[in-house]
Amino acid sequence: MEYKKKLIEVALPLEVINRESAREKSIRHGHPSTLHLWWSRKPLATARAVLFASLVDDPSAHPDKFPTEEEQEKERQRLFGIIEELVIWENSNNEEVLNKAREEILKSTGGNLPPFYDPFCGGGSIPLEAQRLGLKAYAGDLNPVAVLITKALIEIPPKFANMPPVNPEARRELSFKTGWKGTSGLAEDVRYYGKWMRDEAFKRIGHLYPKVKLPKEYGGGEATVIAWIWCRTVKCPNPACGAEMPLTSKFWLSSKRGTKAWIEPVVNKNKVEFVVKTGSGTAKDGTVNRSGAKCICCGTPVSFDYIRTEGKAGRLGKRLMAIVSEGERRRYYLPPNQEHENLSNINNQLDYPDADLPYNPRDFKTPNYGLTKFSDLFTNRQLTALTTFSDMISEVKLKVYNDAISAGLPDDQLGINDGDRGAKAYSEAIATYLAFLVDQLANHQSTINSWNSTNSQMRSVFARQAIPMVWDFAESNPFCNSSGSYNNLFERMIKGFSTIPAKKEGNALQVDAAIFSFQDKDKFLISTDPPYYDNIGYADLSDYFYIWLRRSLGNIYPDILSTVLVPKAQELVATPYRFEGDREKAKEFFEQGLYKAFNNMKEIAKEELPVTIYYAFKQSEIESNDEDDDINVSSTGWETMLEGLIKSGFEIVGTWPIRTEKIGRSVEIGTNALASSIVIVCRVKKDSLNMITRREYLNILRKELPAALKKLQQGNIAPVDLAQATIGPGMSVFSRYSKVLEADGTPMTVRTALQIINQELDAYLTAQEGEMDADSRFCVSWYEQFGMNEAPFGEADVLARAKNTSVGRLEEKGVVYSAKGKVRLLKREELDEKWSPVSSSSSYMIWMCTQQLVKTLENEGEIKAAELVHEMRSDVVENSKALAYRLYTIAERKGWTEEAYAYNALVVSWPDIQKKALELAARSYEQQSLF
Repeated sequence: MEYKKKLIEVALPLEVINRESAREKSIRHGHPSTLHLWWSRKPLATARAVLFASLVDDPSAHPDKFPTEEEQEKERQRLFGIIEELVIWENSNNEEVLNKAREEILKSTGGNLPPFYDPFCGGGSIPLEAQRLGLKAYAGDLNPVAVLITKALIEIPPKFANMPPVNPEARRELSFKTGWKGTSGLAEDVRYYGKWMRDEAFKRIGHLYPKVKLPKEYGGGEATVIAWIWCRTVKCPNPACGAEMPLTSKFWLSSKRGTKAWIEPVVNKNKVEFVVKTGSGTAKDGTVNRSGAKCICCGTPVSFDYIRTEGKAGRLGKRLMAIVSEGERRRYYLPPNQEHENLSNINNQLDYPDADLPYNPRDFKTPNYGLTKFSDLFTNRQLTALTTFSDMISEVKLKVYNDAISAGLPDDQLGINDGDRGAKAYSEAIATYLAFLVDQLANHQSTINSWNSTNSQMRSVFARQAIPMVWDFAESNPFCNSSGSYNNLFERMIKGFSTIPAKKEGNALQVDAAIFSFQDKDKFLISTDPPYYDNIGYADLSDYFYIWLRRSLGNIYPDILSTVLVPKAQELVATPYRFEGDREKAKEFFEQGLYKAFNNMKEIAKEELPVTIYYAFKQSEIESNDEDDDINVSSTGWETMLEGLIKSGFEIVGTWPIRTEKIGRSVEIGTNALASSIVIVCRVKKDSLNMITRREYLNILRKELPAALKKLQQGNIAPVDLAQATIGPGMSVFSRYSKVLEADGTPMTVRTALQIINQELDAYLTAQEGEMDADSRFCVSWYEQFGMNEAPFGEADVLARAKNTSVGRLEEKGVVYSAKGKVRLLKREELDEKWSPVSSSSSYMIWMCTQQLVKTLENEGEIKAAELVHEMRSDVVENSKALAYRLYTIAERKGWTEEAYAYNALVVSWPDIQKKALELAARSYEQQSLF
């Protein structure tokens, strides 16, 4: 049976989805993600667009209504208009926009909305958006932290939607019974009881966070401390010194112009004191870098091996270096004092939660230095504060329960876990959100928090997906008003309720996707973001929060929080350390588990609807073929994921690169983290005995792939994502047949198919060089062989003749330098500053135009780059963009990170550059028409 083609299988308004998805990563107020941290959470805009396009018919599915291609395209553009409104952040709660989308979904589904299921729900973005679009949402995850986060988004809010708050302050208001739509009543109670918890905690432990006395130059008096800046210490191994060495990566407190402040270490024999300097001047280099440490007293170099040995022997200490306090629209930077240092080292009398840190040598570096337990990641004062807040959750729960009874809620007996909506269930709901607040506080109350001197703020523990070793750390004051404080995190959480739909029923389950399957006959729309091979160790990272959640909520969710730590044995991740370092066993475990999960999905997927899989793992494995010296690029992560999909009975029908990450994030371009997620669109495969040969596969690929690649480039996919996006159309050919047979009759492997797809991508990009001028073709070939390095003149002469140019001609055009029998390409900073795309001898030289665009963008920004584009011929502009893709591929393959970044940045900025260039063209036309 042929099913109607859905919009996602034909076309998407990628530029708008990409823009809004990337923009959403910068939104910090009113986003549901502020309820609790989760790693690699997909933007809501992305999930919303993908789900809508998976449910709505493409116009080509209705030839009776839209018989011509023109009519189909017109209808498609109308649907695009709905998506373009739908993905805008400000429309998250716009019922007019949402109802338009829901009506289209109802029309395409015949009024029978399918239930939705995400078996790897993580932070809950995808099921939340399914719920927003009107679907009943089911979500599953093995990780208990993920399950609780998703419950808080899709399960709890609908139970108490449109209900007035129960706190006595709100009940005293005359209008308290009206106007509480959606989650507003829930948010108001979280605000009230959260404030009570904060005030009560201050009564108990506020004395541990005293104000600091200000010197006369700051006006005297007292100020609230924002943070205490500490460094770790170790004894100098030099017997003649023996100083307590400060270990710090930097002495800067603020490097911002006009507010510069730094710590000045003062050495007196083998003792170090710290003073704070402000004004003009500069800080000394830190005492630790990637090579090791250096004793500030005697200059002795100290290896990391020595520091690790001392740490494991329990001899790592810490010293207070400075205090940062609140001031009148500024920060005050003050020297340390003994009273404040002593208070951080108080004897903790509370029974805090603790456990061994996971043995994860890639993501957890502190055990190398003797910090092997979770408690080692906190000062005594921090442990006291977090334990105090955590233990108050049960007090809050009782307080809410009593107030809810007074407000008229029924005295239920089962509670939230059993679906009740009475006083007990409501008190447990409020307790859940406030327990999340303790977790958020833990993310800002650790000795892993570093101080960011460029913006004078503290970095959270999970600034990236790991727990690194931090030498100088910032201890935040939970009772101040700065970022990372209780008040700051609390206010952000309250605003986060505003974009939770709280409409349709939702259900989050703790299940293993590899073995769980629904027992009823319902078929589901499925969209999910499965684990990325070995990229993120969610279970290991989640333990940091789990130990606090278990203490706060263990009696509310006894089944979900039953284990001592997050379950790890069943987690689908290809982590060799869990298999005694055996990579092959780790791969096999991941592949089998993913196959089982995909097989389960196939059994419950509604066949009329496509399944969508998010994947964001970069291909990085390069193999050399000794026979012909070809370079084969593939990826074990992609291989195992695709193998699982195809083996379980799915056919890949499309892929879309959607920019789900903010440009300029801390992860470098050379790592396995992409700007985009590749959304793979699959259908349950029909039984087919059709087989093709390798030659037939290549012929079909060479026929279909160029058109798909051209479409991707026109859609402005970032070069860093092109190889991943190419997998879709390539594997679409591979997966539509039962087998692709090699010359010896054996089935072609997914790995081989990936290598062929990448070779065809290279061939496509290389073929684009044919449209360039001879001089540019020389530059590209030289760049591929030598980069920006020198090589013998003879080699340059031979290559130039082959490309129908000469070294002398290239010198005249200002792209190479030749002297003393050597030749090299000129670096961008060496290119002619007065170059013009109109009057220079290299005006139409694609290499020069591309390099000048990159240089201008880097140094002067998009407006100046747009001015160059405005003056270039249109064919030169398009070829320059195509060359940026080719040069990125070369630079990335060679490991030239900065070069790769430069070309990627040009393509990513291309839509804005073109838009500004068109504005300039329109302005010029208007001016000309006046005369």
